[in-house]
Amino acid sequence: MKRIALLLLAAFFGAFAASAQDLIVKIDSTKIEARVIEISPESVRYKRFSNPEGPTYLLPTAEIHYIRYANGEMEYYTRAAVPAVPAVPEAANPAGEPQVAPAPLMTQTAGGQYVLKEYEIGELYDYNGVKGVVCLLSDDKRHGLVLSLDEIYLHWSEFRKPDLRLVGADDRTDGAENMVRVARYIEENNLSWEDFPAFKWCRDKGEGWYLPSIDELLTIGHNYNGGSRLHNDRQARNKFNEALKDAGGKRMDRMVYYFSSTEMDEKNAYTSHMSIEPPYVVEIPKYNKFLVRAVHRF
Repeated sequence: MKRIALLLLAAFFGAFAASAQDLIVKIDSTKIEARVIEISPESVRYKRFSNPEGPTYLLPTAEIHYIRYANGEMEYYTRAAVPAVPAVPEAANPAGEPQVAPAPLMTQTAGGQYVLKEYEIGELYDYNGVKGVVCLLSDDKRHGLVLSLDEIYLHWSEFRKPDLRLVGADDRTDGAENMVRVARYIEENNLSWEDFPAFKWCRDKGEGWYLPSIDELLTIGHNYNGGSRLHNDRQARNKFNEALKDAGGKRMDRMVYYFSSTEMDEKNAYTSHMSIEPPYVVEIPKYNKFLVRAVHRF
């Protein structure tokens, strides 16, 4: 009798353990037996119930219909169909911190359907730890650049005569590539980021922030003025500046040149301004102090 009782008790706890799982139901009706670890407004972290010691997965909340927790509680997220974004295992970056898989930002239409969000120039972007004002857009208006809320006067580099340096940061279209070249130059010549204050300031904002190239800076200037500098569009500039101000940032300065990451030669780097009067590009000694803004892709 005692043996039978023990077997019945084991069967009971076995059945309880089997039912003590969370069920994630996606909007495409896919079901995931899981143990939910953490929920944020953007995503859900979970482990597969069949492999509790395995990798942690990330799933955008916009892709979830509902979660039924082990205690029977139901939590609904959306009933609408959205493009599928696969969950991916959580990885670790070189510093050992979790690296969150990016998920597309969604917006809800008047009909209740969730779609990929389209942005406007001068709109505040605040998602996944990146905060700034949209300053450049792709053709589909879903990707582009955001501009940092703050700005600062800094040197491009600290080298003066007779120690002027040609770093190789001459890419006119991609400031992120120029950041890579500066990093390589620092490593190869046993220097530090303090030797390149403008780049260091952008880099210190976190992963993905960089000093824009001259073409990126020119495009930002055009977009700041409503897409063209052939006419005075005060309304566009006001929208841009108000977004910066409302987010606790600083308005763009139209009278002072901003450093780009694109160097011209050993002495000079290219700069641009936000005004409508040409010339829009001027080369300025790298050891002079001019304004700096960082950008980040989204």
